Amino acid sequence: MTDLLVATNNPGKIGEFRRLLAHLPARVIGPVDIGLVLEVPEPHFTYAENATDKARAFCAASGLLTVADDSGIEVAALDNGPGVRSARYGGAEGGAAYVLSQLPAGADRSAQMVCWLAVAVPPASEPRVALFSGTVAGRVASEPRGTGGFGYDPIFEMPDGRTTAELDEADKDRVSHRGRAVQAASPFLLRMLTG
Repeated sequence: MTDLLVATNNPGKIGEFRRLLAHLPARVIGPVDIGLVLEVPEPHFTYAENATDKARAFCAASGLLTVADDSGIEVAALDNGPGVRSARYGGAEGGAAYVLSQLPAGADRSAQMVCWLAVAVPPASEPRVALFSGTVAGRVASEPRGTGGFGYDPIFEMPDGRTTAELDEADKDRVSHRGRAVQAASPFLLRMLTG
């Protein structure tokens, strides 16, 4: 079976991608599974550029078909931030708690989660990249709720009132920004895997 590499060192994200990509005829692996140690900077101002850099770097280092994403939360009251800086927002102690601390009472809590997915196709010497995206609209909850997911899931509230951390895995995978990006990419990935 062909290996499909997920270009992240985040165990939560690898687990989510393993579920999202399970329908494909591939063994979904992370860098740790092949002993690959690689950190790729994310200096760009767009999700697509950051995802592309990661996909290309991991594909070049491994020689494998590679999926990378860059994603974030965009909050209306924070001028649609933190956006592409979501992973680093508020420093080491930042993230969801920091977003909540930045929203004054009465602030517009409407938000969206955005994911850009880059698929890098060998050869390793010059991988070509295809891009796909997924977005889901919602709002920032007044406090964290739920035990599932990771990152901003406990504070991102869907239109039905549940945070994505309160959804079961199947529901989350169907409606999340990352799930929607994978759905968009699936026909392309299937073609790449089956020739």
